[in-house]
Amino acid sequence: MDFFLGQAESGEVQWWMIVLAGAGVGVSFGLFGAGGSAFATPVLALLGVPPAIALASPLPAILPSSMAGAREYARAGLLDKRIAKLSILAGLPAVIVGAAVGKLLGGDALLLLSGVMLLAIGVRMLLPSGASAVKQASRADRTATVVVLAAGAAFLAGMLANGGGFLLVPLFVVGLGFTAARAAGTALVAAMALVIPTLFAHWAMGNIDWMVAGSFALGMIPASMVGARYGTKLPDGVTRTAFGCALVLFSVYFLVTRLG
Repeated sequence: MDFFLGQAESGEVQWWMIVLAGAGVGVSFGLFGAGGSAFATPVLALLGVPPAIALASPLPAILPSSMAGAREYARAGLLDKRIAKLSILAGLPAVIVGAAVGKLLGGDALLLLSGVMLLAIGVRMLLPSGASAVKQASRADRTATVVVLAAGAAFLAGMLANGGGFLLVPLFVVGLGFTAARAAGTALVAAMALVIPTLFAHWAMGNIDWMVAGSFALGMIPASMVGARYGTKLPDGVTRTAFGCALVLFSVYFLVTRLG
């Protein structure tokens, strides 16, 4: 809280900037079922929020935003309950371990890693799947394969302080052959559960500025509901391409700005 009040008084970061940032991230989160903390952390860092606070302060908004978005996708029948359940069961212990590892790495290193991963995932989403639909579907039927993939994604999510949607959506699309909308709905349900231990871990570390978190949530939660309504209706090819392009463009801008 001390950071936000000090910056607001100096005119460097105003509360409405955080609200607008939350709204922009919320639309993306609802549309793609991913990009909540993954986009939020770099955006807040670009606004001048310190790395550790930028990593953790978006987390309180992820849970209600995930619930709102998942409800829209579930209504449209765009949810794989089995994959969501396996992702949660495998992911919960992995996300806790990831959060502990993230504490050792430090905020600056994690910000850079976030940008690099956004770029890599965006490029992969724009490339052909490289596997037949039959092979992808067979992976989804293998419980052990889903558990290993979900645990790996959750570990990285915990380390980078996010709900894991930006990792799970590409995993479901490229690895399991889901449509982008079905992947989004399933990832939102998993993110609801996975964000909880990450949130409490970073809260205990003192990394959440509740003024930043509250302002961000004010923009993100309603915007994510709007995004989810449109996300359930977009053609699959459009959604996948748009998500990949958004990841690539944003990550390149962030990395150039951060490293420049």
